[in-house]
Amino acid sequence: MKKLNTILHELGISKVKLAKYLGVSRQMIYNYLELEDLNKWPKDKKVLLLNLLGIKNVKDLEDIKVDTDYINEVENRVETLLNDNTSNEKFKYDANVYEGLSKKNRELFMNIIDLIKEDLTDDDGEQYFTYSYLYNFIQAMRTSKELRYILSYVAKSSCLAKPSAYVFDEEEEFVFESIMFSAMTLYHNSNGLSKSKITELHKRFLKQIEQKKEEKLSRTLELTTYRIRALKELGYTEINEKNSNEVLEKIAEIEARGVI
Repeated sequence: MKKLNTILHELGISKVKLAKYLGVSRQMIYNYLELEDLNKWPKDKKVLLLNLLGIKNVKDLEDIKVDTDYINEVENRVETLLNDNTSNEKFKYDANVYEGLSKKNRELFMNIIDLIKEDLTDDDGEQYFTYSYLYNFIQAMRTSKELRYILSYVAKSSCLAKPSAYVFDEEEEFVFESIMFSAMTLYHNSNGLSKSKITELHKRFLKQIEQKKEEKLSRTLELTTYRIRALKELGYTEINEKNSNEVLEKIAEIEARGVI
């Protein structure tokens, strides 16, 4: 069973997705995986799992080599079965959440939710903060293309995406990946680096953050000043649904005039 758990982990198949594939609860998956021998699984579930892994019997588990091609093959089998068996049921429990999304995007969204839910359900005290940072990452990604390159680098270095695939700006992504690889290599060999140099680099990092905070605060105060002046010029005391467009236009006009 240790070999099976290793294979499932390398394939990136969550217990939630495996439970859907086998048609059982997630808790039942935990119970199955605690058994010492796959032959002790219910016969129909064992057959489904063997079919998923593309093997005929339990002993073939030892011969499985998880590489990119194998991962794609197994993923295709999972998706095909789920689409065939649950295409009409998959999103019905909360259709509003998926409103406006294509089938492909709904599938991706649901897979992300499943993974996050599994981790948060089994929170070890760090998962909350991990996904809080992920939420911040997604927020920042809207204004930073480099963060998209980070996601691409991680997917490729984890052998979950083709290393030759460039879905963003190919030239920029190529340069970023090369520099990122160099940085990660340096990190994994950081024992030989000067502690004073590392400390100095981190001080520069903190200084940059403080500068960004000051710039953000300054911009916030500036916009607040524009808003107050716009309301005053228009003779309003607040922004509401009726005057919002007029006030925003006035704010843009004042900003263009450079009047504070």
